[in-house]
Amino acid sequence: MAITYTLNNVSLVLRNRQKLRRWITHIITDNGSRVGEISYLFCSDDQLLQVNLQFLSHDTYTDIITFDYVEGDLVSGDIMISVDRVHENAARFGVPFEHELRRVMIHGVLHLLGQGDKSDADRAVMRAREDAALAVWDKA
Repeated sequence: MAITYTLNNVSLVLRNRQKLRRWITHIITDNGSRVGEISYLFCSDDQLLQVNLQFLSHDTYTDIITFDYVEGDLVSGDIMISVDRVHENAARFGVPFEHELRRVMIHGVLHLLGQGDKSDADRAVMRAREDAALAVWDKA
């Protein structure tokens, strides 16, 4: 079981790493699953755009791409996050950067837990699950 964080040529101070691990673990186990190997890679817009083009054939910027390696109830995956996009979204939504970063981080975990976000209905459920997870963080 491991949750790791890698910064790829971005300026980011990732605070509360142990609390983040405990929180992510709690969300996963609360959903009846176990933590496997989860790797977060924090990168730039341009780096994530190249991955989006190469693996998904999408020529658009995004805040997150999740690669799912889940086996049964063992939750594993690579979660790539654009720090540039998180900064922009935090400003757009009027929330602190760290709040938006946690939202995006748990968004990736929720994908690994099987939550989609392609339809309006799925996006609404995803947002509710993100909000519930963020409330857990706020209480910890």
